[in-house]
Amino acid sequence: MGALGHFIEREGIPTAQISLIREQTAAIKPPRALWVPFMLGRPFGAPNAPDFQRKVLRALLALFDRPSGPVLEDFPEDAPVDAVGETTFACPVSFAQPDTDSDDSVQAMRREIAQLAPWYELARKRRGRTTVGVSGLTMEQAANFAASFTGDAPASAYDASLSAGVALKRVCDDLKAYHYEAVAAQPGNLSSREIDRWFWFETITGKVFLEIQQACLRSDDKSLQPLGKLSLVPRAIAHALAEKAKQI
Repeated sequence: MGALGHFIEREGIPTAQISLIREQTAAIKPPRALWVPFMLGRPFGAPNAPDFQRKVLRALLALFDRPSGPVLEDFPEDAPVDAVGETTFACPVSFAQPDTDSDDSVQAMRREIAQLAPWYELARKRRGRTTVGVSGLTMEQAANFAASFTGDAPASAYDASLSAGVALKRVCDDLKAYHYEAVAAQPGNLSSREIDRWFWFETITGKVFLEIQQACLRSDDKSLQPLGKLSLVPRAIAHALAEKAKQI
């Protein structure tokens, strides 16, 4: 979309776009872009949240007021997520939490992926499509790659053209989408907020994501640092986890 924006602007038509992968947008330098810290497939943040979606749209349209470009601004808020509370459904899959060793995390994530597989396949058949696949890896390969960042020797990017940050974000987006689609196929007509709470507070993959975030924050790799600061763990989730930790 960034390259297309340059072409359209040469024809005299102003453009603005939403960016979900900041590093790629920064490299392309489109005329105007708003980076948002949301998962792939949700450029306006969350379903059934019209007030928040309008806020994102207004921030995007405000870029047209800038006198010159390229412009790349960061949207300052995460998609709305309820605070920590009682989960309102019982997932029929029980997940044992892994030890901190990255090999244990890989095995635990693989078991979790396998347990969710029937629900994911059901979701894909019902919808006729899936948002999983942006990394091009299988879920088992994605688990291996993601969990490696919790140890001392992160795996090399599976695509030499990608930075570690972009490669890791794509893998994490795939893992998250897989879980969200799988649990959404289960009985109960779950809301997006209920699914958020389930992913971040009950799954092994959510726990590993939190460990990856800390590793990114400690990393000297500049492509990983924004992932830890901005786009891996929603700020509302981080705040809720901090409040929960105070109560323990």
